[in-house]
Amino acid sequence: MQRLCDEILQLIFCELPDPSSFTLVSQRLYRFSQDPYVRAHYFLVYYGRVEAMFYALGKGKVLDERVLDILLSSGAQLSRYLIQIAIHHYFHTQSHFIKTAWVRSVSLKVFTYFLKIAGERYGEIPHRRGEDDGTTFSNFLKESKLSAQRKTITWEAIRDILETYKFIPFCHRDPLTPQFPLALAIEPRLLPYAVANGFSMDYKYRDFVFRKMFERPASPTETRAEDVASNVRELCKLDPAMFVSRTVAAEVCMEAKANDIGYQALKQLDKSGDLHFEMSNLVEDLLRTFLTTRSICSISTGDVLLHLFTDYPSADVTVRLVILIVVFIAADQLNMTAAAVKAKLEPLGMMPVTRRDVFNILVNPFVEKFQTLREFAKSEVGVNEDDSKGMKLEEVEKLAQDVAVRCTEISCKGNLVKKLCVAFPSIKNAISRAVLSKHQISLEDLPPADDVVNCNTFSAPLSKDFTAWGAGEVHSLESLMPEQHKSEPMDDDDVELSQDDTDLSSEESSPEDQTEHLGEISQETLTTMIRHEEAVPIRSRRRHLFSFNPSDFSGRMRYPHDALPVAKWAKTQYGPRSPVVATFMTHAVLNGNGSILHYYLYVSDHPALINAGVPPGAPVPVTLKHFQLLARLGRAPSYYLWRRVETGAEFYFDENDYFLENTRSDSGPQKIKIETSDSDVTSSSSIILGPSIGSRKSRKRPRRTATKGTPSYVIPGSDDEAIVGDDVETIDAATRKKIEKETNLQLWIKHLTLLAKAEKRNKHLQSQMENDTNIEVALRLYKNEFMKSLNLNLRSLRKIEAENRTHCPSTISFEDAAFEEDEDEFTLRPSKKRKTTTHV
Repeated sequence: MQRLCDEILQLIFCELPDPSSFTLVSQRLYRFSQDPYVRAHYFLVYYGRVEAMFYALGKGKVLDERVLDILLSSGAQLSRYLIQIAIHHYFHTQSHFIKTAWVRSVSLKVFTYFLKIAGERYGEIPHRRGEDDGTTFSNFLKESKLSAQRKTITWEAIRDILETYKFIPFCHRDPLTPQFPLALAIEPRLLPYAVANGFSMDYKYRDFVFRKMFERPASPTETRAEDVASNVRELCKLDPAMFVSRTVAAEVCMEAKANDIGYQALKQLDKSGDLHFEMSNLVEDLLRTFLTTRSICSISTGDVLLHLFTDYPSADVTVRLVILIVVFIAADQLNMTAAAVKAKLEPLGMMPVTRRDVFNILVNPFVEKFQTLREFAKSEVGVNEDDSKGMKLEEVEKLAQDVAVRCTEISCKGNLVKKLCVAFPSIKNAISRAVLSKHQISLEDLPPADDVVNCNTFSAPLSKDFTAWGAGEVHSLESLMPEQHKSEPMDDDDVELSQDDTDLSSEESSPEDQTEHLGEISQETLTTMIRHEEAVPIRSRRRHLFSFNPSDFSGRMRYPHDALPVAKWAKTQYGPRSPVVATFMTHAVLNGNGSILHYYLYVSDHPALINAGVPPGAPVPVTLKHFQLLARLGRAPSYYLWRRVETGAEFYFDENDYFLENTRSDSGPQKIKIETSDSDVTSSSSIILGPSIGSRKSRKRPRRTATKGTPSYVIPGSDDEAIVGDDVETIDAATRKKIEKETNLQLWIKHLTLLAKAEKRNKHLQSQMENDTNIEVALRLYKNEFMKSLNLNLRSLRKIEAENRTHCPSTISFEDAAFEEDEDEFTLRPSKKRKTTTHV
C-alpha cells in the first residue's frame, strides 16, 4: 500500500462509500485524505456533478473554502434551488424533506463563504417561505390541467429558472425528482434546458412522459391532435432515447373512443413514420390478447375493439375469432336478431360464418349463451365455407353435441353445457359416451414411475382448477384455420414464402427488440395507468404494495365470472356413483383440484343442494385406486381424501366395486362381498379378498396369495413380481366372517400399509440396481411427496382406529403389526441419541 502512487490511491478512494476507515490505515493515507483536491473530486466521482454539492454540504468536517472552490471550478452543479433549501435548513426557517443534520454540520465560517459565492453567482436570492424555485415548479405542475386564462405561472417562467438559475432536483430523495419529467410532457421545449443542467431521461420515466402527452385534455377545444403529434416529434428529436413505446401506444388504443385526440395523434405519427413500429401490427397483437381474458365480455371494451378493427382490419384467424366473439356476446346481451347480427358483421368483412366458426365461438371460455348464435346458424351458417343456406335442425343438434363434448375438457364451461343439455336432451348420453371412451385413466395410462419429469408435468384433461391455471389452451392455430386450408397442399412458392415469414418473425421477436426496446402490450387504458403512477411516485414504488382497481383486475382473469365447473354439473346430472362422475373424480384427484374434491366429498349435504334435488348423504366414493395413481406420480394426496378416510369412508378397491353394487340383481351370479363393516353399507365385488390379518400373538409375516382378482400393489414389470407365489389360497368361512367384521378404517389402514410396503420394495429394488454401494442414500432420495404424506397420515389413522376400539369394545381386535414387522428391511431408522443423566 505504501508503494502505490497517488493516482492509484485516488481511484481506490473514490470507490469507497465511506473512506473514513481507509484514511486511518496509515499516516500517508491520512495525509492524502486531507488534500482539498482529493476531497472535492471524491464527491464529484462518487456522486456525480448534479448531487456532488448536496453530499459535500452534508460533510461539515470535510468541507472548507478550498474544497468549495475546487468543486465549483470542476463542474459541480450549484442551483439557486439548492441554495434556498440550504438557507432554510441551516437557519431552521422551514421544514423540508431533509430530516438529518445535513448543512447544519458545516461551520458558520464555511457556510458564510458558501452564501458569498451564491450571492456573487445569482445576486439577490428569494429565501422566504413559498418563494423557492421548487415551490414555483410544483405550482406549474398543479396548474397544468387548468385553462390558459387561469394559469398564474407560464412556461417561460419555468424556462428562466432552468436556464438562468440552473434549476434541477439536487438529490434522488427530493420529491421533485419523479415529478420533473412531467414538466417535459407538459412542455417539451423545456428538455434542452433540463439536459444542459445535467438531467438524463431514465427509461422508467419515458412511458410516464408520453402518457401525459397523450392524456385526454380537460377541454377538447383547446388541444388538437396535430399539436400533440408535434410535441411528440419535438421531444423525440431532442433525445434519441425518447420514443413512443408499444406499451403507451396500446394504452392509447384502449381508449380510442374516449380519447379521440390522443388516438388521432397516434395515427398521424404512424402515417408520418415517427413510430418505431406499425400500428396495424400493434392493433393485431392487442386484439389477440383478448381471446383468453374476461374483458372480452364487456360491451364497452367490445366497442373499442370493433373500432380498432375497423381502422386496422386484419386477416389473422385469431383476430377474426375475437371479433366474432365480441359481436355475438353483445348480441346475446342486447337480444339482437339474426338479421341485425348479419348487418353488423358484413361491414367488418366477417361473412360468411362457417360451422367451424360457430364451434370455435361456443367453446371459448367466455361464451355462456348460445340462443342468438343458434338462430343465426339456422339462417346464415353453412356446413362449409361455400355453403350459406343455413343449418338444419339435426345439423344444429350434432354441432351442439360436438361443442358439449369439447367443453367437458374446459373446466369452466359448466354453464354452457347445462344450457345445451336442457335444449338438446341427447347431449347427456353423448357426453357420457365421450367421457367413458376417452378419459378413463388406469395405471398403464400414466408415465413410468422412474420418469420424474413427465410425472411432475402430467395433468388430466378433466376437472382442472381453472381459478389457478386459467381455462388452458382452448384454441390452437390448427383449430382456427378453415378446413380447406388444411386439406389443400401448399405449393412450393407458398412453402418458401412461409419459411421466409418464419425467419422474419423469429428476427422480429427477439427479446432485445420486442421486450426491452419496444415494450410489452397490456389491456390497461391510458387514463388508468396515469392515475396509478400519480398515486404512487416512481421513486417509491418499491416500498408500496399497490394494486389495480377490482374492475381492472377482474378483466384480466382467464376464466368467466360466476363460472360453473363441468365436474360440479356432472355430479348433479349423473349422480355421485355414476361412471361419468367417477371419471371426473379420478381426474380431480390427479390434478389436485381441492374445490372439486370438497364438492364431491362433502357439499352434497348442503340444504340448498337438497332443495335443488341433490340427494343428501351421497358423496362420491374414495377408492384405493386413487392412492395407487398418486403413488405412480409421486404426488401427495389431497387433504380431503385423508379427511374422508378418517371419517369412515367406505372402502373400495376401484370404482367398479360400487358400480357392481348399484347394478347387482338377485337373479344374477353370486358375488363375493367387498370388505365392509356391519355398520356401513355392504357392496359386492368381483375381487377375491386376501388373507385376514394375524392375531396379536402371531408375529409371522402373512402369506401372499396370487389368486385371480387378488388386490395387487406390485408395479407391473418390476422384479417384485417374483415375490408373489403361484399357489391359490381359498378363503374359508371363518376368515371371510372375520373380514366382514373389519371396519372401513381398518381396511383402509391394511391396504394403505400394503401399498406403502410395495412402494418401498420397488424403490429398494430400483436403488439396488442403480447404486449397490450406497442404498441408504438412494432410499432417502426416492422418498417422494406421496410417501411422506402416506407415512404421516397412516400414523394418524392408526391412532384414530385405536381410539375407536377403546370406545367400541365390540369391535374386533385389529393389529397391523404383521404389516409393520418388516419395515426395518426398507426403512431407515434414526440413530440412537446418547443418554444423559441429570444430577440433582
